[in-house]
Order: sequence, then structure tokens, then C-alpha cells
Amino acid sequence: MNLIALGISHHSAAVEVRERVAFAPEQVGEALSDACHSTGVEEAVILSTCNRTELYAIVPDGCEPGSKAGELIDWMASYHHLSARELRECAYHHEGAQALRHLVQVASGLDSMVLGEPQIFGQLKSAYVVATEAGTVGSELIRLFPRVFAIAKRVRTDTAIGENPVSVAYAAVDLAGHIFTDLSRCNALLVGAGETVELVARHLIGAGVSQIVIANRTLGRARELAQKFGAEAVMLAEIPAQLEDADIVITSTASQLPILGKGAVEQALKVRKHRPFLMIDIAVPRDIEAQVGELQDVYLYTVDDLREIVDQNLRNRSSEASKADLIIDEGVRLYMEEVRSLAAVDTVREYRAMAERLRDREMQRGQRAIARGDDPAQVLAQLSHAITNKLIHAPTTGLKQASVEGRQDLIRSARKLLGLEEHTPRLAQDDAERADLELPLSPLDTTRHTLQ
Repeated sequence: MNLIALGISHHSAAVEVRERVAFAPEQVGEALSDACHSTGVEEAVILSTCNRTELYAIVPDGCEPGSKAGELIDWMASYHHLSARELRECAYHHEGAQALRHLVQVASGLDSMVLGEPQIFGQLKSAYVVATEAGTVGSELIRLFPRVFAIAKRVRTDTAIGENPVSVAYAAVDLAGHIFTDLSRCNALLVGAGETVELVARHLIGAGVSQIVIANRTLGRARELAQKFGAEAVMLAEIPAQLEDADIVITSTASQLPILGKGAVEQALKVRKHRPFLMIDIAVPRDIEAQVGELQDVYLYTVDDLREIVDQNLRNRSSEASKADLIIDEGVRLYMEEVRSLAAVDTVREYRAMAERLRDREMQRGQRAIARGDDPAQVLAQLSHAITNKLIHAPTTGLKQASVEGRQDLIRSARKLLGLEEHTPRLAQDDAERADLELPLSPLDTTRHTLQ
């Protein structure tokens, strides 16, 4: 298999380099065509994300894969107007089965910055579609990529590599799902309007929460974020009133002083008739006074509590990664066996065609003999004898030459290919050789053969 995989990722290059090598979505189609034309690779797919830029290509027969990978790295540097030397220092490449294994690891999230993250699978599928539309996907990659996706799906199905949340935002929402049996009936109050709160809002919507209020010091930013999720935007001063209806409170601001104190929560609990709160304080310094956690009917968690959950989940994912490796190893092995079996297809086809030509010629001779009035039984005997001799002539000649040259390895391989038993009686071998040479048996041999 002439597959190569090359590029850079968060493992090998700093973000300053990765952002300079990234392909914009509108560039990829043209870049693929240029890569194939400039380097002579037959097929190619480009994957470009915030954490990696990789190119998967099929190298023509007779080309040295490592050399072709170097050409593609130089092409990538030239395309992005970078120093080839600079890019080579942080680039990597894989060949053959190792390239396939790397590709499956990428698809499965095992090579991601966040172990087991699922987004990369969709990104790789999109990259394959773009390359298909660009006309740089041929028979090799058409056969390979569906298998890569199938192995990656099995990793997701048969392991828990992606089940445990490993981001603080996701862990917060996952925790809420353990506290409340039905999140669709919960109201959420989010304090802050930064990236973390946006991620929390996205995960809450995904978990079924429909009523979200976003409180922020700047109302304009709160409204901007609220519009993305159909939420309500309020000022920080309105938090006490919002507490009366909120079941989940998640805070993440840059305030140096607490925003939510014990007194405001106590007052809200009275109005709520002690309906419980889940409060998650992701901020550092903390947004919620520690004393709030002393109140009954309040479940207060800090960012450190979530970090413990995240760290434990990362350990769980790491243990699942070893199971995933076994699945990947098996998938790669089976695919490589299929590829190797395809190498014999042309030989088998040619051998079958040759045998059929021999058969057809002998059939025509037999038909002419019967038309002349020859005995059909004798014609059939001659036909079978002629076909047998001609089919085994080339293998027998080759075996004899191998024996003369002392090539026992070829003889052993031939026995396996011909389906011969390991210990065929020597007499049967002798008789087979005589038949192939079309030599008559001697009187002694005839007697011995009859006695058997």
C-alpha cells in the first residue's frame, strides 16, 4: 500500500506555526489539485483544523515514499510562503501500515489534544468529501477511507473513550445531569459572557435545557451571547431576582470580588420554599462566597471539584485508549491483509485466462475428432490427458529447476500453493512426474502400480 501521511500537529508545532500552515476551507480544493500536480502523487486528502494540518496521499508505484513525503512538505511550505527548513523541523510523516494506523488514531480522537474528542471524526469526513469533490480521491482512497471510518466507529462503540467529559464546561453540565433527573424542566442562570459560559450554554442546550438567562456586567455582550441560544440577557444587579426561578447557577467571570453572597441565596431559598439549587463556580477568584455551600438545599461546586472530575475522566479515557489500540491494530492488520491479497488478483486472473484458453483449444480438437467419427470415449480420455499435461507443465518445469538449484523454500511454497499434503507418498510423486513427462511406465512400475 503506497499510503503516506504527513504534516504537523499540536504534538510537533507551536500554535504560531500551525496557524501559518492551516488551509482556509475555500483553499482546500485548489490546494489539493496543486499538490497532486506539483508533486506527482496520485490521490490526496487534506485535513486542516486548529490543532493539525495533515495530508494523506497515494504515492505512484516505483516512488520512494519518504522522498515523496519530503516533496509534499516542501510543497506545503511553498504554498504557505514558509521556509521549507522551518517546516521540516516540526513536520512528521508515516508510510504504509503505520500511515494507516496514524490516520485511524486521528479519526478516533486518540491523537487529539483532548483525548477521545469526537469533533475530529466529522472534520475528517468533511475533508474526505472535499477531496472527492476536488477529484483527488481515486480507487485507493475510496477503498481506504470508509474502512478508516468503520474502525473509528468501532472504537467509539466498543470502548468508553469518549464517554467521560474532559472539559470543565462539559463536566459542569454533566454534573447537573446527575443532580436533576430531567434537565428539560430546569431553568439555568449563567453569570458571565466569556468563552467558558458560551460552551456551558451550548452543552446545556444539547442536554435539553431550554430556559437560560445570561447575566453580565455589560448588557450588550450578554445580549450578543443570548441571541445565539434564544436566551434572556440581564445585568448583574438582576441576579437576586433571577435566583427565584433558577435551578442551575453556573458562574464564570473575571471579577476580583464575589458576585453572589450568602444573604442573596438565603432570601431566594425562602421564596423557592427550599427548592434546591445546583451552583457551580468555575471562576478564579471565586464568584460565589464559600459560605453559600453551608446552606441547606444548595449543592455548591468549585472549579477544583470539576478539575477532579475532569482528571479522573482523563484517567478513565487513558485506560480505554489501550482497548482502542487493540481494535485499531486488528483493523489495520485486516485491511493490510486485504491489500496484499489484491496483489494476487491480476496473477490469478491471468492464470485462469490461460487455463481457459488451453481448455477451449483442446475442446475444439475433441469436437473435431468426434465429428470425424472417432470413438467419443477415446476422445474424452485424450482430452483430459492433454489438458492435465498442459496445465501442470509450467509448474513442473519450475519445480524441477528449483530442485536443481537447491531452492527448497520455493518447493515448500509451491506445495502450499498447489494444495499438496505435507507427506505425499514418494511413489505418487514419481508417477505424477512420469505422467507430466508423458513417459510410459516400465513393466516393473506397472506391476507395482497395480499391486497398490
